[in-house]
Amino acid sequence: MGKPAECIEYETMLLGRHRYLAPPRPRSDGERLDRSAYILLSRLELDGPMSIGRLSEAFRLDPSTLNRQTSAMMRAGLVERIPDPEGGIARKFRVTEEGEQRLRSEREQNIRGLEKVLAGWSAEDAATFAAYLKRFNSDIERLEGRPWPRP
Repeated sequence: MGKPAECIEYETMLLGRHRYLAPPRPRSDGERLDRSAYILLSRLELDGPMSIGRLSEAFRLDPSTLNRQTSAMMRAGLVERIPDPEGGIARKFRVTEEGEQRLRSEREQNIRGLEKVLAGWSAEDAATFAAYLKRFNSDIERLEGRPWPRP
């Protein structure tokens, strides 16, 4: 590969196929969270309750797509619809205790998988990679005009 952008394109394509960096594990409480549920729960965790309209803006997805995703998440007990805490008319989605627990469990598993990958890396290399990855994502968000909240 010649240009850095060509290499980055290829490597991000490969990264996208590594859905989980640890082997699948049996769960007594159901399947692993799917990618959309993991991302939606993460966003609700950081921003608090959000309406379909706000979720649609945040993800640039059609409200019907989000309605399908949130309906599935409600059936799974991951989110619930609540009246707007700020008094607005739109109902909002909030993460349930079950959703918080499943998100936390999933995140811990993902982090353990990443720690296995990074086991042979120096602390400096891992920190540098994390900083570049954050910069890369932040620049994409800036160009799209959709910053993602960070803890």
